Amino acid sequence: MQPLTLCAYEVDAEPVFDSRDEAERTAFGVTDSELLCEAWESEMLEGAVASSQALADRLIAAGQVGMLVRSFARGAGPDDFNLVLWRWGSEPPGRVVLIDDEGRLS
Repeated sequence: MQPLTLCAYEVDAEPVFDSRDEAERTAFGVTDSELLCEAWESEMLEGAVASSQALADRLIAAGQVGMLVRSFARGAGPDDFNLVLWRWGSEPPGRVVLIDDEGRLS
């Protein structure tokens, strides 16, 4: 990884689709291929909507502010997840606030 700065955030976002929850996946009709979306780049280069983007569009239309999804970053394990938010700001339903008690990031 390149040099990076780790930051802590206070997040108050709901509802968030949890891809780990089989009942939620069934309720929203989410498939493994939509979550993996291995061909997203080629689909987008061909001018198509990637299946993962179509999934995001469905979840947004259903009122979800984001989703919890497995990380596919190099070195990530099966228990490593990412929180993906469609929109966020200083107010709910997608409230995300940087925690910088020492003022080092301002």
